[in-house]
Amino acid sequence: MYWERVNGFLMIHSNHIYPLLLLERKMSSDNQWSADGEESLLSRLIRKSRDSPFVPVGIAGFMTVVSYGLYTLKYRRDQKMSIHLIHMRVAAQGCVVGAVTLGVLYSMYKDYIRPRFFNVSKK
Repeated sequence: MYWERVNGFLMIHSNHIYPLLLLERKMSSDNQWSADGEESLLSRLIRKSRDSPFVPVGIAGFMTVVSYGLYTLKYRRDQKMSIHLIHMRVAAQGCVVGAVTLGVLYSMYKDYIRPRFFNVSKK
């Protein structure tokens, strides 16, 4: 295995399973690795939620359904475990799909309907 830098990419060549792997890294002026492009998970979540505000809604809905499913797992009476898990999976997926649909509708409203009818410029 050997490393080669080509056009800002670090190329790892190997004779094994993966013959070529591209990793993009920023290099500073003194040829040292720079960590300024990396961000924490919390700052990334905040940035993504500003871009699409329904992502946290989908995450919260998913976590609510999972929490409720785990809570009711103890009190499911004579219902089979597989049926209970299928119902919880469908409910969790429904929350996520609903949030994605609301996000797409909001994005369409923000990009197409509001500028056309209310003469608001895009930000």
